Amino acid sequence: MDWFGLFLNGLGLAGQGVIHVLFVSRLVGKRWRWRHLGGYLLLLWALDRGSTALDVPWVLVIAAEAVLLWALGRFGLGGGGRVAALAAVMGVYITQLSFGLMNSVEAAVFPRLVGRAVLLPMVVLATLTAFALCAGCCVLVTRLLGPLEEGAPEAGLLLLPGLFFCAVELYIMDTAYSGLFAVLGPEAAGLHMALLVLQALGLGALLCTLYAWRCVRRGFEAQAGLLSLLQATRAQRTYVAEAQERYRQTRAFRHDIKNHLTVLRRLLDSGQTAEGLAYLERIEAVSDGLSLPCRTGNGVVDVLLGEKLGLAERRGIGTEVSLALPGEWGVEDFDLCVVFANALDNALAACEDGAGEICLTGERQGDFYLLSFENTCPPGPPAPMGTGLSNIQAVAEKYRGAMRTERSGGRFRLDVLLNIS
Repeated sequence: MDWFGLFLNGLGLAGQGVIHVLFVSRLVGKRWRWRHLGGYLLLLWALDRGSTALDVPWVLVIAAEAVLLWALGRFGLGGGGRVAALAAVMGVYITQLSFGLMNSVEAAVFPRLVGRAVLLPMVVLATLTAFALCAGCCVLVTRLLGPLEEGAPEAGLLLLPGLFFCAVELYIMDTAYSGLFAVLGPEAAGLHMALLVLQALGLGALLCTLYAWRCVRRGFEAQAGLLSLLQATRAQRTYVAEAQERYRQTRAFRHDIKNHLTVLRRLLDSGQTAEGLAYLERIEAVSDGLSLPCRTGNGVVDVLLGEKLGLAERRGIGTEVSLALPGEWGVEDFDLCVVFANALDNALAACEDGAGEICLTGERQGDFYLLSFENTCPPGPPAPMGTGLSNIQAVAEKYRGAMRTERSGGRFRLDVLLNIS
């Protein structure tokens, strides 16, 4: 191999290695390191040298390259098995497609340049163009797919069409471009242009498949969010109904308290001390049944806090509440239930070991009211925002406020700012 062949081969291996590592890293949602890139480039070089020395069919070399790429995503970057397999198939397909498109152009144009000084620069330009096309396709695919979670079932569903597209491209490459300028002459230009269009249609079909899959996934996510919201609505209606019932019972008790005191006075005046004490205990029992552990100034929130804090107490989770809500502030009870229920449910889930702590505070800041929820949480990276936090953020935006989360030192803090002007 002459110096130009060595240069072109080295350029191809380096560009392919960089694009593959970046692509797989983005798809599996893991951060790459320089050791990943160096190790993968070394393995690619060893595969290239070994296949050349042993005269291995190039299709088997591509299969071995896909295995290396899967190993990089699965063991090097620590991604899920199915996600790494999908990333490997997509990476190999995009690389072969990009160079297949350029092969069609080269086979149609370059035979006319044989023997001219411009041929070698044009070959280098074609290689760089193929890499630019490859990078652009990788960006499109990652935007449509985005980082996939470990063990994502959709990765398995997309693996089959990915294998199909890859197999078709390898067949085209093997039958039409297995050698440099395999089919020469002006009469072959039409064939290569037809193959160019066919491969471009294959790329379009892949992107349409991924776009359709993304729309279906978003539909399922929206449906799951709707079901969660419906469940929250039912729970919040229960809180509102219970608050109204407690208010009714409290009014009835306050209405009857004068009669109870009259009966108690007559028992004591008549010397029936034992009966009076028993009657007093019954009054205290009724009063205790109407009381709530927290009084925030909002009956619905009081009922909700009573249930959630009672659950925390039964689990051995410490709680601290310092909260007084304004009487008239324009925030609907339903929206308050959304904020408090989702925030406290998340806090309780983070303290499942029973050794945690939940702190809830609230204060007015001019025309705004700041609610702060803080709880202990296990170490590790923050989880992506789920339906609960999304619902809280929607309430904050409804009242021209904001939501902020912070995680540090084994503690998680959620701040909800509401405009109450």
